[in-house]
Amino acid sequence: MLAAACTLGVGLAVLTTLTLVGWIAAPRGALGSGLPEVFRTAAQIWLAAHHAGFEMPGGRVGLLPIGLMILPALLLYKAGRWMARDADLRFRLPARLPKNSPREKANARRRAQLVLVAQAGVSLAAPYALLAGLIALVARNEITQPYIGEALLSHFLLAFVAGVLAIARTIGPWRAMLRLLPERVRALTVGTAVATTILIAAGLLLVLVAVVIHFDQVRELTDVLAPGLVGGLLLVLVQALYLFNGVIWASSYIAGPGFAVGADTLVAPTGVQLGTVPSLPLLGALPESGPVSGWMMAVIALPFAAGIVAGIVVARMSPSPSYEAAPLWGFLTGVTTGLVTGLLAALSGGPIGGGRLTAVGPSPWEVALSVALEVGVASGISAGVTNLLLLNKRARVPLDKAAVPVRKAGAAIARAASKVGLAEADARPLPGHWMDATEADTQAIPVIRDDWQDEHASAAAETLSQARPRLPLDESVPVRKDIVDESDDRGGHVIYVDPYAWDRD
Repeated sequence: MLAAACTLGVGLAVLTTLTLVGWIAAPRGALGSGLPEVFRTAAQIWLAAHHAGFEMPGGRVGLLPIGLMILPALLLYKAGRWMARDADLRFRLPARLPKNSPREKANARRRAQLVLVAQAGVSLAAPYALLAGLIALVARNEITQPYIGEALLSHFLLAFVAGVLAIARTIGPWRAMLRLLPERVRALTVGTAVATTILIAAGLLLVLVAVVIHFDQVRELTDVLAPGLVGGLLLVLVQALYLFNGVIWASSYIAGPGFAVGADTLVAPTGVQLGTVPSLPLLGALPESGPVSGWMMAVIALPFAAGIVAGIVVARMSPSPSYEAAPLWGFLTGVTTGLVTGLLAALSGGPIGGGRLTAVGPSPWEVALSVALEVGVASGISAGVTNLLLLNKRARVPLDKAAVPVRKAGAAIARAASKVGLAEADARPLPGHWMDATEADTQAIPVIRDDWQDEHASAAAETLSQARPRLPLDESVPVRKDIVDESDDRGGHVIYVDPYAWDRD
């Protein structure tokens, strides 16, 4: 609760300061008639930073800047790190176990870590959402009325995600936290992140290129607004916050469905149809209405390229022993990528009041379906091919070649031991049937030569001859003192163990 309250306090203080600067620089009455209205406006901006919409007399406002979410996300992340350090979570539940720990103990530790991370995220998100509900009640006025339900849900989700990441990072490094997930889920998560990152990076590049090409239109719109010095700085800040929305719109353009800037409008690789757009200088980078040049159609290949890279990553991180499973996991990576991009498309768009601006931004379900098919098909093919190559490569590696490092290590250890007197320098191989564990091969059994003396056979013959009852007058046969007659109960049998029995085993 203390971390949630501090986060809200710091965030509102920052936004109140910026709003106060705008109130001083703006014309009288633009942001209210007094300081209470300034604070109420700052509270509304804080709710908008969590993507909570407003109800206005002319309609609903849902087109909110995604870049504004960075401020509360950073504050919540810092609050989560402070919570974890204050509770000594790194020492109570370290990320790694000692080597050679039992598998059951490692699985129990992983489950305990996941439960702890989830509990910490809820402990931060629950009071944060309740406090946000109070702010939503305070920020209501006659013109703008925040949605209480959206405020509670958006604040809870953002605080939970930021808190979970902060707690996980405090317990151990990111690589160790990623290993908490099962192998398949970890590969699916990384593949989805790779494909989504490629699409967003391509969208950012497309936005920068469009701004450079249409820079004259962007400058004309800026001159028409004539914001002044302070207003110009605030206008640049607002456009920087909406830049993330533009990047997601460009990613939707690359995926194929495109986006709308009002009802009955479309900006897509197949063509552009625009009407009157809002006077935001960043929108001056939009292309003109009409058909699109042929080279712009090449951007449709980028989702397939993202799918190929994601499929390779998934197959290499978690190769499948069967040939049929790898393409399915690759296609599932495309489906999850489609869900993520659809969610981003829903966050980047929304209505601006009523009229023709009720439809602004990409269609979430169209973007999700297009990305799922494009990335999924390419990822499935690349994952299947990569998995096939990995299986064939493993099958071609002979056992002798795989055992070379083991034999070299054994020879090095033997040489080191001979130098310190722990082993003979010229040790000869022992005879017999010996198994080499590194190469699963056997040595040949030595051939028994004719000049070898069979001590076992001679001893047995001598024993049998001496053990028979002999005549009293027969003094030519020597008497064996170590042999006891079987009929005599004074001792028992004398058992002879032949140490050279290996040649007949």
